[in-house]
Amino acid sequence: MCNYGEVIRPSSGKQIDTLVAGLSAPDAVTREAAVARLTIIGARTVERLIGVVESSAAPVARIAALRALEAIADPRALEISLDALDDRDPGVVATAAATTRTFLRGPRGAAAVDRLIGVAMDAARSTPVRAAAIHALGALEASTREPLWKVLRDDPDPDVRALVQPSPSNTHTPAIADPVAELTQAAARGLPDDPAAVREALARAGAALALPLLHRIVERVREREAAETSAGRRAEWTRARAAAHVALANRGSRLAVYDLRESLEAVRVGATPLPVEFLAALSRVGDASCLEAIAAAYSRSRKPARGRHDWWREHLADAFRAIVQRERITRRHAVIKRIEKKWKDACGELWG
Repeated sequence: MCNYGEVIRPSSGKQIDTLVAGLSAPDAVTREAAVARLTIIGARTVERLIGVVESSAAPVARIAALRALEAIADPRALEISLDALDDRDPGVVATAAATTRTFLRGPRGAAAVDRLIGVAMDAARSTPVRAAAIHALGALEASTREPLWKVLRDDPDPDVRALVQPSPSNTHTPAIADPVAELTQAAARGLPDDPAAVREALARAGAALALPLLHRIVERVREREAAETSAGRRAEWTRARAAAHVALANRGSRLAVYDLRESLEAVRVGATPLPVEFLAALSRVGDASCLEAIAAAYSRSRKPARGRHDWWREHLADAFRAIVQRERITRRHAVIKRIEKKWKDACGELWG
């Protein structure tokens, strides 16, 4: 019998402390892993992440914390993101601009837009910082951003001017394409050939697209992914599908939960794990129907030698516990009884 309580407790403060410390690691791999796991844990990490951004930690740590806050998309992150636009480190400022973009359509969207416009217009700022603000503002509708683009076309900085110049092929189309229009066309007529472009559009405008269109993009990407004969290209399309799932999950939508569940079921023993964004989405919107798929994937991941894809097992466990906690699932639930019967050892670790 698994040794667990009525409801799984949240990830311990000690675990979060360890992950937050990992944001300051000298190697990028450790930092990326910490960002991914903090993102999956979600709202419980926000105050700690804000503390890192406000601290005197090295820029790489503050940048990593801002990236996690961007992915979690908790409204508490907006104020610290706006403050970080005045940071001395240009990398921190550029990341803060990207984080602020997440809240452009929220209750304080007007304040976020005003601050980003101030950064974009400030000739005393470095070009990369101004470019980051311009890219963030590119998530707005064309009619909203066009007055700013018109002013910036006369900017003294040629690189800034280049970012907002009309495309040579269409004098009415800005060089920064309208991501909402791109995604709408992708859903209605078909995907572009570049999966990276789809990911970028989803990152910039996933919060603005109608939920049925996001769901359609998941389906189209999955079809394209299955048709690819190149493993590399197929992996790129898988990442694009993961980005669509994150966009849906950030909106609290369960329209594509079935695809998350089926994707987990398709991961075989020894196969390359899914991108971590799939588990981030599961953590946010997964329901009881997903728990068996997670437990099965966890059980399969235990079969190779320990040490291989340990991060995958940890993320699966985090997602499992997040769903159990959010859905208030107890050991008396039918799905938990089935999991314990099929994968007793894995059950003990997942609930440990």
